[in-house]
Amino acid sequence: MPVPSYGMGKHSKHLVWDWNGTLLDDIEAVIGATNAAFMELGMEPITLARYRELYTVPVPLFYKRLLGRLPTDDEWIVMDETFHRHYWSRADACGLTEGAAMLLAERHEAGRTQSLLSLAPHERLIPLVRSHGIEERFVRVDGRVGESNTGKAEHMVRHLRELVDVVPEQVVVIGDAADDAVAAAHVGARAVLYTGGSHSRASLESVGVPVVDTLAEAVAVAEELV
Repeated sequence: MPVPSYGMGKHSKHLVWDWNGTLLDDIEAVIGATNAAFMELGMEPITLARYRELYTVPVPLFYKRLLGRLPTDDEWIVMDETFHRHYWSRADACGLTEGAAMLLAERHEAGRTQSLLSLAPHERLIPLVRSHGIEERFVRVDGRVGESNTGKAEHMVRHLRELVDVVPEQVVVIGDAADDAVAAAHVGARAVLYTGGSHSRASLESVGVPVVDTLAEAVAVAEELV
């Protein structure tokens, strides 16, 4: 296998991939964990369609849409811990989204750069990415460090700051949530949103960026954006 060259520098297009709901096909685990947590908290279960209709980041706003009010600090601590306990008991069984491994490999082998930015806890993210055998496809992998009740914009700023020879004007973010597009706009990058994760097509289209149904389409559109 030829050794990839990353010498394109500031003239090359760089992809920033989201993880949950984009590269990792975990929406069923998310719904299962959400409803398991809801049951513990005495809340009614939610359907996938309803989840996609209401979901937003920061996550406390999602609970506001469900409850009609923001959770208190104490309620948020319980909700967050309960969801993550149930989610991480399911995460190892989740596979990559169809075509993801091949798309990542093809881009890597062609010498095109890509990185991964997730709001999953960094210490949880790295072993999971590694277990799927794709860590080497990225020039950088960053998970969340710190609080879980924030959006992705500031994480994107730090992520791009750490990338060598990457300028925002040459970056396309591929994700499954409106927050991915917001984070991209925050740093002056573009975004393509994928319908297989946490949002409905209608809610994604309301953001005003391209919306696609497969990751192959996402990469093809990204290539045309910059």
